[in-house]
Amino acid sequence: MRVKKSVPISRCRGPGFLVLLSIAVIAAGVASMRLGHYQLPSAAVLDVFRSAITGIPSGQSQAVHNVVLAVRLPRVLSAMLVGACLAGAGVCYQTLFRNALAAPAILGVSAGAGFGAALAMLLHGSAMAVQGSAFVGGIVAVGSAMFIAGRLGRGSVLVLVLSGMVVSALFQALTSALKYVADPVDTMPTIVFWLLGGLGRVSSHDLAWAAPFTLTGMAVLFLLRWPTQVLEAGDDEARTLGVPVGNLRLVLIVAATLMTAAVTSISGIVGWVGLLVPHLARLIVGPAYAVLLPASVLLGAGYLLLVDDFCRSAFSSELPLGIATAILGAPVFVAVLAKGKRQWF
Repeated sequence: MRVKKSVPISRCRGPGFLVLLSIAVIAAGVASMRLGHYQLPSAAVLDVFRSAITGIPSGQSQAVHNVVLAVRLPRVLSAMLVGACLAGAGVCYQTLFRNALAAPAILGVSAGAGFGAALAMLLHGSAMAVQGSAFVGGIVAVGSAMFIAGRLGRGSVLVLVLSGMVVSALFQALTSALKYVADPVDTMPTIVFWLLGGLGRVSSHDLAWAAPFTLTGMAVLFLLRWPTQVLEAGDDEARTLGVPVGNLRLVLIVAATLMTAAVTSISGIVGWVGLLVPHLARLIVGPAYAVLLPASVLLGAGYLLLVDDFCRSAFSSELPLGIATAILGAPVFVAVLAKGKRQWF
């Protein structure tokens, strides 16, 4: 699918800005390795990485190696992955639906994932069973919304969004029913904690599980960023330029759903990232999707990394990630709205 790159990119900071932003996110990731209840100097972290890359023994203890490579590295990478995918899916949906309030959960993927995870916990499934059930639940929820919209809306974006709202409400009610019948001492706290979101238990195996889905979805979004940008002009104009609007919308929804369901299965429900970060990126680089997408992905990775750093180091006990993103996201989003109220596409 080839479309002439004719849509102007306003206020684009150019490739140099994206490179600088990438370097800043990587630097923040390295700095995050120092944080935690077991504080480490930057030199020790870099020494461990040097040893892991070159094979030359470092001067650090085995405990330091375990903390850096087995505990903090998977968590830092997962925070960046979750933030990048949620922000990427959010900007995709906002452009696809031409709705500034669209978020990754708009079609019910988060509610479906929450129900799937709660069902697996109620049945005393393993950690992998919980992740797999959450992933399948998210896919089923979005598939249900698309099926309803296809039968009733005949391709209408409005009917699709409304179907997503209905499916979300249904799966949230089913999750509440599972919590009601769950053991209040054992199972229900586990369900509630998962629904609040967090990365405290993420391991390298979890990253390996989520990576194929997230990388595939992200690659699709990037490969189709120019045709997607044409959708900003409207469906009729896009069809005039040769864009198969219906097929493109279907592919983008599938890709964004795969990304969101995969990261939700390992992190729980983390809100506001996919809604807030694209607007923040839009204020920096402008509304052109071809540049807005990579900027949102990088900002999302850095944003959630910093929020997770706060969650695991600010208090004696770890703060759930979903609570922190909501507390920080709401006032920041109001400020972004006030700043860019005349700039919405």
